[in-house]
Amino acid sequence: MHASPMSEVIIPFASTTRMWWKRPLDVVLVLMGLAVIWPVFLMIALAVKLNSPGPVFFAQTRVGKGGQTFRMYKFRSMYVDAEARRAALLGQSDRAGICFKSRNDPRVTPVGWFLRRVSLDELPQIFNVLNGDMSLVGPRPALPEEVREYPARAMGRLATLPGITGLWQVSGRADIGFGDMIDLDLGYVRNASLTTDLAILMRTFGAVASGRGAY
Repeated sequence: MHASPMSEVIIPFASTTRMWWKRPLDVVLVLMGLAVIWPVFLMIALAVKLNSPGPVFFAQTRVGKGGQTFRMYKFRSMYVDAEARRAALLGQSDRAGICFKSRNDPRVTPVGWFLRRVSLDELPQIFNVLNGDMSLVGPRPALPEEVREYPARAMGRLATLPGITGLWQVSGRADIGFGDMIDLDLGYVRNASLTTDLAILMRTFGAVASGRGAY
């Protein structure tokens, strides 16, 4: 994790919950998961590499706790020129609000479409969790250009570590508009608890299976 101009953002409030359990829970669950899913990592990496030219992993700058930026990792689900083509597609977003989402994004590869549908493209973020940039549960990390457009109240979602999953993801993901996403994230920041995190992790399996809002 490293500081950037984004780290100068003023956070309107911070979580008052002392989440001493969060880091141990993240590390234990990630290490247990790695022992089981490493063959899946290898199969996905091979599928990505064979499907289209380019690297297996995709790294992108995201905004984390307190406005600090970090490099977030995913399995590459798009063609290598996807970032260059993003600006031309912003007007075609299927989601209301700041964050761009498209159901028929032409930049997504065939293998990438499947990975996104079942959220397997997010698996490499467990290394972000081990590194302390992210948690298993929390608000999704936003792009710097998105944070620069945030209204003041939305800055409150930066008061805690971003997560691989969270209330937004288990409530409908991209089908949830920006305003409702902020409400869910702020509710989590104010009321996070061990039982809440465990419940969200359990609900994540159902959300992945349903595929609702996964695009």
